Amino acid sequence: MSADSTLEPGTTGPRHRAAKGRRRKTRGKHDKAVLVTAWTAAGVLVLGGTGAGYLYFHLNGNIKSVDINQALGTDRPVDVDNGSQDILVLGSDTRSGSNKKLGGGVDDGSARSDTAMIVHVYEGHKRASVVSIPRDTLVERPECTDANGKTHPAASYAMFNSAYSTGGAACAVKTVESMSGIRMDHYVEVDFAGFEKLIDVLGGVDITTTKDIKDPDSHLDLKAGEHTLTGKQALGLVRTRHGVGDGSDLGRIQLQQAFIKALIEQVKDVGIFSSPRKLYDLADTATDAVTTDSDLDSVKDLASFASGLKGISSKNMTMVTMPVQYDPDDPNRVLVDKTKSQQVWAALKADRTIPKSATKGTATGAADGVVASS
Repeated sequence: MSADSTLEPGTTGPRHRAAKGRRRKTRGKHDKAVLVTAWTAAGVLVLGGTGAGYLYFHLNGNIKSVDINQALGTDRPVDVDNGSQDILVLGSDTRSGSNKKLGGGVDDGSARSDTAMIVHVYEGHKRASVVSIPRDTLVERPECTDANGKTHPAASYAMFNSAYSTGGAACAVKTVESMSGIRMDHYVEVDFAGFEKLIDVLGGVDITTTKDIKDPDSHLDLKAGEHTLTGKQALGLVRTRHGVGDGSDLGRIQLQQAFIKALIEQVKDVGIFSSPRKLYDLADTATDAVTTDSDLDSVKDLASFASGLKGISSKNMTMVTMPVQYDPDDPNRVLVDKTKSQQVWAALKADRTIPKSATKGTATGAADGVVASS
C-alpha cells in the first residue's frame, strides 16, 4: 500500500482495476502510524489531580480538546445508557513542530490519522474489546463540518483516514458512527512526538519478537528475542509495515495490538507511586500529548475517566481488526466486509463479546506471531 495514499481524498469518480499480480509492497518516507490507547494517555493521570496550585493548572493547560457534541449536533446514533462506553482512539502524525522530524515531509501544519481504534468498555468496566480500523479501508464518508465551520461533501470510496485529514476529529467521529451505528462517548488522540516521549518516560516497554523485524524505512532492526524498546524503537515498531507480513496495513495492526497489551501491563506495573517526580513527568507528558473531547478536557475529568479503566488487564481485552477483504480492483486498498462487520457492531451495541465467526475468513495481513507481549 502506498504511504502517500494518506493524502488521497475520497472520490465519487470511476474506479479502475489494477493490474493482476503479487500485492505491491511500496515504500515511502511518509508511511507512518502511531499507536495510541486510552490507557496510555489517561491511565498515568489517576494521581494527576493530587498536584496543587501551579502544577495542577499546568497539567490542565496542557490538554487540548475538541467539542465533538457541538460539531455533530443531533445527527448521531442514539446514546444507549447500558453502563458501557465506546471511545474512538486516534493516532495522528501532525507535520508541525516536534513531529516534523518524526512524521517526515514539510512543516505544513497538517495532520493525518494513521491509527484508529474503537475501544468498547463493557458494563462493570472489567473487560474491553478493541476494534482496529485499517486506514486504507474504502468507506462511505458522510458530509461533515470541520472546526472552521466549512462543510465538506460526502464521498464514496473514500479512504477511512481521509475523514480526519478532510474535517478533523469531528469528521473522523462522524465517519465511525456512520459505519458502526454506535455513538462514541469519548474521543482520544495522541501524536508521534507525545507517543515517543511517553514510552521513554515510562522507561521503555518489554516485548518479545518471535521473528526478526528489519525495516530501514522505520529505522527498526530487531532480532527474534526479548527487548526493552525505547520510545524511538516503539514508534518504529508500530509504524513498520515492510518488515512484517505482506507489507500491508493489516500486518502492522497485528503488531500494534500485541504492543498494546504489553504497554498496558507496563503502565499497570510501573512504580509511579514511589517517585513523585516520575509521576509528574508521566502526567505532564501524557496531558501534553493528548487531545480529547470536551468532556475530558481537565485533569479531574481525565483522571476520573482513567480510574474507570484501570481495572481492565490485557487478559480481559479482546482485540480484533474490523472485518475487511482485499479490494479486487486495487490491491492497496481493503473493503468493509459488511456482513461480518455487522456482527461486530451488533455485539458491541448489545454489550456482548464479539463472536469469533465475525473475523473468520477475513483479510489479516499475514503477520501472525511476529510479536508477543512479554
